[in-house]
Formats: sequence, structure tokens, C-alpha cells
Amino acid sequence: MTHPTLYRKRIIPDECIQLKDDIILHCSEDIILTKWNAIRPKKDLHHGYSCYFLKEGFKVSKFYCENGSLLCWYCDIVEYEYRQEDNSLVSLDLLADVVVYPDGFVKVMDLDELAFSMEKGTLSEDLLKKCLIRLNKLLQIIYSGNFHTLQNYINNIE
Repeated sequence: MTHPTLYRKRIIPDECIQLKDDIILHCSEDIILTKWNAIRPKKDLHHGYSCYFLKEGFKVSKFYCENGSLLCWYCDIVEYEYRQEDNSLVSLDLLADVVVYPDGFVKVMDLDELAFSMEKGTLSEDLLKKCLIRLNKLLQIIYSGNFHTLQNYINNIE
């Protein structure tokens, strides 16, 4: 795969944004590594790196504050769609997220959005199942002490 055009699609809110300013540092069949500045900078979040794990269905990002200090590791459960006709990759956010803070605290977020989206009809049963299976796999990696195997993709390029 040559460097695709990247898109982030969200269910809540319903939007699809081209990540035109993200810089692809590495691209293979298994992963895409990017460097980026926050689309909508927040009080703390300023910039970071992301690793798209294309076969696993999650994206692991390292979030930094403006002063360069580590804010957290943020993990999105996603569904990837590669479109060969225009060499683009759409990353659909499946709502569930895992945040790993610098002190090691792990927080699972937005599970209520899964139920809300199922009820509203904006998330299919198939995508809900994929989300839960991928979330479980990611949490097993974290809780078994092997999160560093995912972090190393980013840590080794910085």
C-alpha cells in the first residue's frame, strides 16, 4: 500500500474528516504510523503520534501537551475501510476508547455510546460485535503487561 489519503469517520458526532495535515511516517500492510497536530486543540491536547493497527482494528495514539509532556496514550477501537480506487483509508471510530495515563491507570470510555448508537440505529449489530471483540483483545494486551509491544511502534520513531 502506498501512502493513502487518511480519513477519520465518527458516528457521534456524524462526521468524516480528511486528515490532510497528518504526516505518514511509515506505511505497510500491517500498520500506518502518523505524526499530527490536534485538529481542534484542547486545553491539554496539542499534538501526537498514532499507529493504525490495520489487522487488529484499533489505533493507538500518544497524546502530548503543548510543552511536550506526555498527556496519555489514547486507544480507539475502529473499523478500517481501504478504498483502492482513490487510495484512501477511512478509519471509522467504533466509539469505545481506552485511555492509559502516564501513571499506568487504565480507563475504558464511552461504552454508553455503543448502546445509544445501537438503539438509534447508527451502529449495526455486526460493528457492535467487532467493537467488543477488539476492545477485549486490546484490554487483554494491556492487562497482561504487554501494552509496550504496541507503544514501541511509536516510541521507536520518536
